[in-house]
Amino acid sequence: MGKRGNGEGSIWRRKSGGWCAQYTVYTSEGRKRRTLYGKTRQEVAAKLSKALADRESGLTFDAGAMTVGEYLARWLSHSVQDTVSQKTYERYESIVRVHLSPALGRIKLKALTPGHVRGLYREKLDTGLAPRSVLHIHRTLSKALKQATDDGLIPRNAAASVKPPQARREEMQPLSRDQVGMFLDTVKGDRMEALYVLAVTSGLRQGELLALKWEDVDLEGTNPTLEVRRSLSETRGRRSFVTPKSGRGRHLRLSRRAVSALRAHRKRQLEERVRKAGLWEDHGLIFPSEVGTPMSGRNLYRAFKIRVKRAALPQTLRFHDLRHTCPTLLLRQGINPKFVQELLGHADISLTLNTYSHVLPDMGDAAASGMDAALG
Repeated sequence: MGKRGNGEGSIWRRKSGGWCAQYTVYTSEGRKRRTLYGKTRQEVAAKLSKALADRESGLTFDAGAMTVGEYLARWLSHSVQDTVSQKTYERYESIVRVHLSPALGRIKLKALTPGHVRGLYREKLDTGLAPRSVLHIHRTLSKALKQATDDGLIPRNAAASVKPPQARREEMQPLSRDQVGMFLDTVKGDRMEALYVLAVTSGLRQGELLALKWEDVDLEGTNPTLEVRRSLSETRGRRSFVTPKSGRGRHLRLSRRAVSALRAHRKRQLEERVRKAGLWEDHGLIFPSEVGTPMSGRNLYRAFKIRVKRAALPQTLRFHDLRHTCPTLLLRQGINPKFVQELLGHADISLTLNTYSHVLPDMGDAAASGMDAALG
C-alpha cells in the first residue's frame, strides 16, 4: 500500500488487479471517506490529484446516492417554499410533480447528463406539449440544478448546456384610438364599465384591478388619485391578496374619464348592495362579484369576450391587451417613457422600452421636427 502524508490520500492495488485510492473530505454531515478506482496506478493518481485539488478549492461534491426526484423535493421544500409567492411556488411544484419527477426522478443526481435532459425535452415536444411549456420546464430544472451546484452536491448543471425550444411570444394587440372608442361605447352602462375604463386609461393589470378597494381612491380632491397596493392572486380556485408584481405599490393620477366612470360605478354598486341585502359580503372592493366577494378571473374573462364580440373587435383580443393599449396610446402622444414605466409598475425602464419598441419608430418624425426646431 503506497501511503501518503496525513490527509493526502492513499493508493493501493486491489486483489482483482485494478488500483484504488481513498481520501477524506469534510461535508455538512461530517467527515467522509471517498474511494476512487482505475485500471492503472497512474489513472488513479490523476483522479486523486484532481479530487484533492477540488477539496482544497472548496469543491466537495456530495450528492451520494440521492436521486433527482429526492433532490427536487428537497429543493422545493428548502429553497423555494417561503422564498417566492404562493403562486410561483405552486407553478414550480406542478412542473416538478407532473414533468420532472416522473421522467428523471429515479436517476441519481450525480449521474444526470445533458443527454437525459435533452431527451426529456424531445419527449415532451413529441407528445404535443407547447414549446413555451417545455421552456418553463427547462427554466425550473436549470434553476434547481444551479442550486445543487452552488451547494456543492454536483460539479455541473446538466441543463445549462441544453438549448431549450424557442417559444413564440404572444403578439400583443393594443387597440387603436378608434377601437377604444368603439369598445367603451359598447360597455357604456355595463356593470364593469369603470373597470374597462381604468384598464385602458391607467394600464393596471387584471389582478390589480380586481384587488382595488374604495379606500385606495380619492375622487373628491382637486387631483383625483389611485393607490395600487395589492393584487388578487388566483391559484387552484383559491383567491388571495398579494403584493403587486413589481413588489411595490404605486400612486397614479386619474384621468377625468376614469373619475367619472368610478363615480357612476360607486352609485351603481350602492344600489346593487341594497338589492342584494342579506347576500352581500362587504370586502370594500371596487370590482367584486355580484355578492361582494373577490371576482373570479375566469368570470371576468367570459364577460370581456362577450363585450369584445359586441364591439365587433377581433376575437383574439385578450383582457391584457387593454393594459398594452394604455402605454401604446401614451407613447404615440409623445409622453416620456419614464412616466409610462412608473404608470405600468415596470421594475426597469428597459422592460418598457423593449416591450413597446414597436411604438417608438412612429415617434421618429416628431424627433426630427424637434431637432429642426432646436437648431433653427
